[in-house]
Amino acid sequence: MLDITLLRKDLASAVAGLEKRKKNQPYLDVSAFTALETERKTVQTRSEEIQARRNALNKQIGPLKAKGESTDALMAEVNALKAEQESQSRRLEEIQPELQALLLAVPNLPHASVPLGEDETGNVEMRRWSPQGAAGANATPLAFAAKDHVDLGAPLGLDFEMGAKLAGSRFTVMKGPIARLHRALAQFMLDTQTEKHGYAECYVPYIVNAATLSGTGQLPKFEGDLFAAKKGGQDGEPAPDHSALYLIPTSEVPLTNFVRDEVVAEAQLPIKLTAHTPCFRSEAGSAGRDTRGMIRQHQFDKVEMVQIVHPDTSYDALEQMTGHAEAVLQALELPYRVVLLCTGDMGFGATKTYDLEVWLPAQNTYREISSVSNCEAFQARRLQARFKNAQGKNELVHTLNGSGLAVGRTLVAVLENHQNEDGSINVPAALRPYLGGLELLRG
Repeated sequence: MLDITLLRKDLASAVAGLEKRKKNQPYLDVSAFTALETERKTVQTRSEEIQARRNALNKQIGPLKAKGESTDALMAEVNALKAEQESQSRRLEEIQPELQALLLAVPNLPHASVPLGEDETGNVEMRRWSPQGAAGANATPLAFAAKDHVDLGAPLGLDFEMGAKLAGSRFTVMKGPIARLHRALAQFMLDTQTEKHGYAECYVPYIVNAATLSGTGQLPKFEGDLFAAKKGGQDGEPAPDHSALYLIPTSEVPLTNFVRDEVVAEAQLPIKLTAHTPCFRSEAGSAGRDTRGMIRQHQFDKVEMVQIVHPDTSYDALEQMTGHAEAVLQALELPYRVVLLCTGDMGFGATKTYDLEVWLPAQNTYREISSVSNCEAFQARRLQARFKNAQGKNELVHTLNGSGLAVGRTLVAVLENHQNEDGSINVPAALRPYLGGLELLRG
């Protein structure tokens, strides 16, 4: 959530920053905000005037009573003022949540270093990496026609028909070698982030409440992207309303909420957390996109990285976390590129985002496999997540999150980049200890 003080002091600057994001999206209803703010000021000013008048009248009433003189007129005015003040207080209590609701729908302001652009075409490529060392170039083309992960995975136990039978489209079942490879990838990612990069491994709920999702920005604006968890009634009774519980879209949500309503010591920063969880997304608005295979699923696994840091270090942490995600791709010998997202392609809560895109030979293109974002104090303000600074005052932390990595998409990349002409898969050296030393996967 944006700092309301900024909007009050320099609304024009905030609006200019928001206008750098996607076009034709009224992120802030300026007229509604201005009207509410004007009314708030009027109500507060009137309340202060009433209190001052009541104080003055009360000072007059005491001496008059002492003299035995009538105070009826003054008491009548005091009572009238009290009633008016109560009315003003009630209206102020109504205005505050209205302002809050307005602000909860407003995205973060882009950092000055973020390039201007309306969509992904405005993103800026920062660098490329390939195991052949040909920086700036794609991986060496395969000497044969590349198969996609669907055809490569089927003999290894990748079963889309079973997923559809059990749950519907965009769900997948994995059996045998492919399930083992998927588990190995997740374990390797966790070990990398904990043992090499200093993150604390966590186990978190897969179902969270509305307050948790509001804290990280998924609610109220993106409720349509979530799966609500509802429980049916028993013995013919109507189902109770449990719509305030949701399946997590990413473990960023519970991990970042660890510091909700907390004041941590400055010495505790940075707090570095990671978790391997399934993620659940409705993929609203993605009809017809990536219908083949595992690229866009309703349920997928991810190893998430979260950092809660001092405001002075958050942009250093952004570069560091991007490197932590890159390290996994490099260890798996997967060609990739790093892209700086433009203003029109960034997520709701981010001030600056790097996407890592892995090379997929069958598609002959790069596809996103990790997104690493600095949210500055945007989430912390919603969460009331603070630290006590050197002056002893409470200050908002900065929060960052990133994939380290999306397990399913990494599986896709391993299959396609390490395939052989006969359909077998060379196991990257980094994964072999997790597969009992296995060097080759066959159906």
